[in-house]
Amino acid sequence: MPDDKRRTPESLRSARWFAPDDLRSFGHRSRLMQLGYSEEDFRDRPVIGVLNTWSELNSCHAHFRERAHDVKRGVAQAGGFAVELPALSVDESFTKPTSMLYRNMLAMETEETIRSHPLDGVVLMGGCDKTTPGLVMGALSAGVPMIFLPAGPMLRGNYAGKTLGSGSDAWKFWDERRAGKISDAEWTGIQGGIARSAGVCMTMGTASTMTAIAEALGLSLPGASSIPAVDSDHQRMSAACGRRIVEMVWDDLTPDKIVSAAAVRNAAIVAMATGCSTNAVVHLIAMARRAGVPLTLDDLDALGRTTPLIANIRPAGKDYLMEDFYYAGGLRALMAQLSERLDLATLTVTGKSVGETLKGAQVWNDDVIRPLSNPVYAEGSLAVLRGNLCPDGAVIKPAACDPRFHLHEGPALVFDSYPEMKAAIDDEDLEVTPDHVLVLRNAGPQGGPGFPEWGMLPIPKALIKQGHRDMLRISDARMSGTSYGACVLHVAPESYIGGPLALLSTGDIVRLDLPNRRLDMLVDDDELARRRAAWRHPAPHFERGWGWMFSRHVTQADKGCDFDFLERDFGAPAGEPDIF
Repeated sequence: MPDDKRRTPESLRSARWFAPDDLRSFGHRSRLMQLGYSEEDFRDRPVIGVLNTWSELNSCHAHFRERAHDVKRGVAQAGGFAVELPALSVDESFTKPTSMLYRNMLAMETEETIRSHPLDGVVLMGGCDKTTPGLVMGALSAGVPMIFLPAGPMLRGNYAGKTLGSGSDAWKFWDERRAGKISDAEWTGIQGGIARSAGVCMTMGTASTMTAIAEALGLSLPGASSIPAVDSDHQRMSAACGRRIVEMVWDDLTPDKIVSAAAVRNAAIVAMATGCSTNAVVHLIAMARRAGVPLTLDDLDALGRTTPLIANIRPAGKDYLMEDFYYAGGLRALMAQLSERLDLATLTVTGKSVGETLKGAQVWNDDVIRPLSNPVYAEGSLAVLRGNLCPDGAVIKPAACDPRFHLHEGPALVFDSYPEMKAAIDDEDLEVTPDHVLVLRNAGPQGGPGFPEWGMLPIPKALIKQGHRDMLRISDARMSGTSYGACVLHVAPESYIGGPLALLSTGDIVRLDLPNRRLDMLVDDDELARRRAAWRHPAPHFERGWGWMFSRHVTQADKGCDFDFLERDFGAPAGEPDIF
């Protein structure tokens, strides 16, 4: 940007805190000096917030304490003043009943942390599933220049000469364990070998899906989302984020100039081509709506019908993991393959267009990143279903399930809770056939509570021992992005609030017609009306606190599960805080 259009030190947001010759600014400057800084450290310099979602219970972010130092090194190199601030970690492994219950809390914390502090720009450090959308949603609403720093995938797993993939192989080997084919010693070896370093899941699960989406939106440095967490390139990228955010502040490059309808469409196309997690639907819709882009399920389904899956990464792919993807060229190479389908004029945090950032990108292994002429799967990763079971939509991942279930009809086996379902599927005498349709309800945004990852319902033990490894499963829950199988998810409206899934009974025939995007229960309207009249709302989960607030304001899956009062069209944004 020409110097005459760049911001001046007097126009910095932080100048409101530090520049005036009054008692309040005296206090602000004094308190920074109390922390050991001189006025030369912060006066007339962009103040950069480094929002760090590190915690000792988040293995995905175990390296973030060190990476924060790399970011601050880059900020200092560019003449900025960096301050590290903690943000809610919402780790995927230990946060119960689900980290999704707290994504919006992180979004609110991010927005209010930025608004209430003297920050001119922010580096958002995230990667574990809900941290990416939570940070981005909050920063979009806050509106200051921002850049997203992805945690990066962990190293590939290894046990007994086999390459293991996060989640995907856990589900696979657990089925073999339940079938009695894996010993205690083997199970312990797999447990220790499947996660070997800091970083997010190294399959194309939700974490890598969301960091890829952030990059495709233009919110990360080109290629950043694919770098393994423990590769030294990751340290260099972190410092580069620090340098770049300072320039973004001087150029006043705010996220509203980056996240356009075209950028959102680019991100959706890239997600489909990567074999993305089904969770991408919920998070991308929520992020888009924060930016004022009215993304819908039908928009995503239309892109899914025409976008080939070209990243041969588990679980939708068959052979490779994220480490292989990075060394094959990473997301830049994949986006270059898709360039004829993307809007290359959209802006990125680099200040350059997507097209400019893709120059020179190459594919180094065309089995990992396939050409459009040789896709892993001819259509995209996701499909949206509608019908009398899901009038507002449901989601399935066709590439990750047995094709024989794309057209399927069978009797429902319905469970009202996870404990009820778990007890039944572990019963070797359960009367169930491969044609049955397992159904779990009361597991949606309000019913779960919090929309837990319960949708990858285990195959009944009776069928496991007969050699079956997939069957049609339906729920109003989510599932882990590392999962696979014929799982219909995100049924909306959810059963807990009286959606049609609440009216389904064991024995009812369910029909899935994937080519025509239909999911129906073959029950006549009069019978459904009778059941509707007899239905009663389940007891509430919460009577106070965050859960009470969540239950009353969370939107349904097809709307992104944001809070209604946080969406962009709810009201005017808050202005700058008063400083007296």
